[in-house]
Amino acid sequence: MEHTWMMKYFAEFFGTLILVLFGNGAVANTFLTGTTGDPEDGKANGGWLLIALSFGFGVMIPSMLFGSISGCHINPAATIAQACAGIFPWSHVLQYIFFQFLGAICGQLIVLAVYWPHFKKTKDSNIVFGCFSTVDATNNKLNGFVAEVAGTAVLMFVAIGLYRGTFFKQAVDIANIGVGFMIMAVVMAIGGPTGPSLNPARDLGPRILYAILPVPNSDKNAHWDYSWVASVGPIVGAIIGIFLYKFAFGL
Repeated sequence: MEHTWMMKYFAEFFGTLILVLFGNGAVANTFLTGTTGDPEDGKANGGWLLIALSFGFGVMIPSMLFGSISGCHINPAATIAQACAGIFPWSHVLQYIFFQFLGAICGQLIVLAVYWPHFKKTKDSNIVFGCFSTVDATNNKLNGFVAEVAGTAVLMFVAIGLYRGTFFKQAVDIANIGVGFMIMAVVMAIGGPTGPSLNPARDLGPRILYAILPVPNSDKNAHWDYSWVASVGPIVGAIIGIFLYKFAFGL
């Protein structure tokens, strides 16, 4: 079936919405006061593993839904990297990025609406901000940048390999599952220093909402001095990852 570019844009919108809803929703459930995942209430707490799983499923499920429609980039870094490598048309890069950001913003709005009472109960503004965007854990932007570059380079290298490699090229749905597990592994293995972002839309879209909306118990410090790390780092990493694969195996 031939899909129109508008259908592809909508696929990127809904795919990124699901990613942010699942990922940041898991962060909210894990850390906000009074949720079913709040350990201080003596209830089950999945912690970092829950967050990694949710971000992984937040990529896996949209890939299954929309991979055959838009390629399911759901990440401006992935779109830019593929355009740089010559496998995606530059004429549609801005449109993809626009709908990815729009999807991220709408996904975060759903998280905010669902967890609104818990945002009101949570007095720690750092926890509130962490349900929106990322920041470096050690106040070291260089370390954050290295983590974002490394994580997204691995993400892009493995994703391209899964979809174009010999084993999975005839079984795209299995490759989608592999990408989901790969996201989980990257978050668990490389995400400690920063959160992580790995995706400019997933970080910057919610960061804008945090800055402009009356979010309960926020201090309005959106950490704009760090935002470039969470946006530029993934783009640089994705370009490195795709060209490493292209150099070694071709595209």
